[in-house]
This record gives sequence, structure tokens and C-alpha cells, in this order.
Amino acid sequence: MRILLALPLLTAFFMAGCAHKQEGVFKPVAGATHATTPGSSAAAPAPAAKPVAATSGTLIVTPGGGLAGKVARYNDAGRFVVLEFPVGHMPVLEQRLFIYRNGLKVGELKVTGPQRDDHIVADLTNGEAQAGDEARDK
Repeated sequence: MRILLALPLLTAFFMAGCAHKQEGVFKPVAGATHATTPGSSAAAPAPAAKPVAATSGTLIVTPGGGLAGKVARYNDAGRFVVLEFPVGHMPVLEQRLFIYRNGLKVGELKVTGPQRDDHIVADLTNGEAQAGDEARDK
């Protein structure tokens, strides 16, 4: 009998709690840096960066979207290299590439093939190369 009385009272209690509208919980507070809802993990938006004027003299360097790989092996007698590139970013046959070591250009290549997986062979046409050098198209 007690269960029959408790069940309707419990149901009415929960319904009253759900029907109560909480004013102000979802309203943004002036000067707030985060969301006002409890448990929210939203971070404050970053302040907008000021654009740099073209006449300010500041140098802006953007990375190029060019082809870049690494010398995996070098054969001194045959003057050819085996180049390793990221998957899906391979040079085409007969393409000219440049070898860089510590940011300095040290040689030039001509891609001749064959290609296997992410490796391709290129002939050294000018300069020198060694394993670990960077091969780029620019």
C-alpha cells in the first residue's frame, strides 16, 4: 500500500522539477570568458589578430606546398640516389629535383626510376649527395 502512495508522489515531484523553467542559466553574462552552462568545456574564443600592413617591412614567410623527400641511399660509383617520399607524393619521371643539406643547395637530380612503394631512383646530374639530404622540387 505504501508503494502505491509513494509512486504518484515521486512522479509528481519529478514532473514538477522538469517543468520548472530556470531563467538566466542560459543567458550570457556580460564580460564572461567562457560558457555559462555548468560543466561546459568550451574555451573562450581567441582574440582576432591584427593584419600586418604591406608597408610595415615585416617579412612573412609561408611554407611552399612543393614536393619534398629524403635521400635514403647514395651510390657514388653510379652517381644515383634512392629517394624516399611520403606516400602519395611522388615525383614524375624526368622531373628535376634539387638536393639540400642543412638548408644549402648541394646538388641536382633527374628522376629516372624505377619506383617501388615510396622509393624512387634519380641520377645525380650536378653536385653531390649523401644519405639524409633533402630532395625538393624548388
